[in-house]
Amino acid sequence: MPSIILWVGVGLILILLVIGSIVTFSSEKDLVEDRIETYLELKESELEFGPPSDVEQEKTSPLTELLNRMVSGTSFSDRISAELAKADLKLKVGEYVILLLGSIAGTGFVGYVIFGGGPSGGLIAYAFLFLGLLIGYFIPMRVVKGLQKKRLKKFSDQLPEMINLMVNGLRAGYSTMQAMEAISKEMPPPINDEFRRVVQEMQLGIPMVRALANLLRRIPSPDLDLMITAINVQREVGGNLAEILEIISHTIRERLRIKREIIAITAQVSYSGRFLSFLPIILSGILWVINREYMMQFFLEPIACGVGMLSCGAINIVLGYFAMERIADIEI
Repeated sequence: MPSIILWVGVGLILILLVIGSIVTFSSEKDLVEDRIETYLELKESELEFGPPSDVEQEKTSPLTELLNRMVSGTSFSDRISAELAKADLKLKVGEYVILLLGSIAGTGFVGYVIFGGGPSGGLIAYAFLFLGLLIGYFIPMRVVKGLQKKRLKKFSDQLPEMINLMVNGLRAGYSTMQAMEAISKEMPPPINDEFRRVVQEMQLGIPMVRALANLLRRIPSPDLDLMITAINVQREVGGNLAEILEIISHTIRERLRIKREIIAITAQVSYSGRFLSFLPIILSGILWVINREYMMQFFLEPIACGVGMLSCGAINIVLGYFAMERIADIEI
C-alpha cells in the first residue's frame, strides 16, 4: 500500500512538472513590463490614456494562478520573487513552485528506482528516495544562484565603462536621467536592460531614489551601491557628480584588475578542491551501478558501522570543500 501511494504521488508530481515546463517555456514578460515597454516605444502623438489595443493579455494557467494566490503575501513569495528578479528570470512564484516540485519528483524517482532498486530495495530504496528528494529541492535554487552570479559578474565588468559613459554625458550637459537614458541605448545587456527599467520607472513618476534602490535590489553589487550613494548624495547637497563618478570608476577598475589577478593565482586551489570533493561521490555512484554487491558491504550487519563510515566520509568531503573554497576566496 505505501508503494502504491508513493507511485501515485510521483506520477502526479511528474504531471505538474510537464505542465510547469510548458507554461515556463511559453510564458512571456510580465504584463506590466510589456505595457511599459509598449508605451515607451510609441511616439508621443500616439499615446492615449487607455491601454493600447494591441497589447495581448497575459496568458497564465489556472494551476499557476492557484499557486500564486496560495503563496501571495507570504515571506516565501517575497523571497522567491527577489531571487528571480536578481537572476532576470521571467517566472512567477507559482511557476517556480511547479518547477521545484517537478525537480523534487524527478530526482526522487531516479534515486528510488535506479539507485535504490524500487520497491524491492527495501530500506535502501527509501534512503535513496529521501536523498533524491533532497537533491531535487536544491537543484532549482543552485540554478537560480548560478544565473545570479553570472549576471552580476557581467554587470560588474561593464560598470566602469558605464560610469565613464555617464561621466561624458554629464560633462556634455546631460541631466542624470538623460545620461541614464543614453546608457540604456548605448551599452550592451544586462546593464542597458537594468537602466532602461530605471528610466521607465522614473518616467512613470517613481522618484529617482526609489528607482535606484530597486536597481540595487536586483543587482546587489557593492560597486553599484557606491555609485548610487554618490548620485543620491549629490542630489541632496550638490557637487561635481562627474568628478566623483570618475574617481569611483578608477577605483572599480583597479579593484577588478586585482580581483582577476587573485582569481588567476587561486584557480588551481579552487578547482583542485572541487575535483577532490566530487571524485569520491562520482566513483561511489559508478561502483553502485556496476557492482552493487560490493557497495552493499556498507549496509551489512552491524549496519551502524557502514552508515557511520559513509557519514564521516560525507562530512569530511563537505568540510574539505568549504575549507578549500574559503582559502581561495580573498576579499578585496
